[in-house]
Amino acid sequence: MNTNRFLPRHKAAELLQYILSSDTKTVYDPEKHRLTLLDEMGTEQVHFRLPISLPYTGAGIAEDRKVHYILLLIQAGHCAMGYFEDGQCLNHKVFRSYMVRQKQGKSQIKYLKTKGKSRAGSRVRLGETAEFFENINGRLQDYFQEHRIDRIAMSCSKTLLPYLYTSTIPTPFDKRDPRLFRIPKHIHTPIYEVLLDANRFLQRGELIALTEAGFAAIPALEDFMLHHLNADDAQDGPETFEETADEVYVTDEWDDEDDVSFDEADEEDDIVEWD
Repeated sequence: MNTNRFLPRHKAAELLQYILSSDTKTVYDPEKHRLTLLDEMGTEQVHFRLPISLPYTGAGIAEDRKVHYILLLIQAGHCAMGYFEDGQCLNHKVFRSYMVRQKQGKSQIKYLKTKGKSRAGSRVRLGETAEFFENINGRLQDYFQEHRIDRIAMSCSKTLLPYLYTSTIPTPFDKRDPRLFRIPKHIHTPIYEVLLDANRFLQRGELIALTEAGFAAIPALEDFMLHHLNADDAQDGPETFEETADEVYVTDEWDDEDDVSFDEADEEDDIVEWD
């Protein structure tokens, strides 16, 4: 099967217009911001994920509208988030919190789901967990108050999502918000550089072959790849996301507190498990 192909934003825009001007059958999925390309029999052959900064109206590209979006990357004890306009990061923030049990290497949330009890050190972790999500939602509130938000690109495990949405500081969107977009990429521990890498990934279009015939099953796509792409335009792997020439970073904020150790030998306490 053909490997996935990544396209820079301008080439992805050209391909989108090329496909829409052909007789290729397409289905647009707004939740995943991608087109599915069908062959003459109506069989799905290729997914075409569009760059997040490429607005799509269903009939083509909205040329005059810049996309304002948030990237939100959350893992246990780590969060990197930023506000972007047309692919450029205008503000970002990194949060760290003491949420991981030192010996087990497991977050306190996951530990409670299996054990149901905890010690004093765990109470500290739970308190820091609450503050962690309050800080995240506080920054999100700022973004939503100051800017128009068209998209919310998120990477967050199902275990952590309830804590995000039920924080004492409310999330400025709900889990069914149509602007939500799950980042289709494995995210490493969220730090500033990982946030930039995720943005570079989302700035590219991606062609994903679904069958053995793949790209060749769509005549317009095959023609475009043969006559309108060169070796530098279509890449096969994520190593193409290292360049940063098209990015401008106005503010660089970083929380760099040292990790704190706690004594786990304290008396056990009952902890209410999350429903």
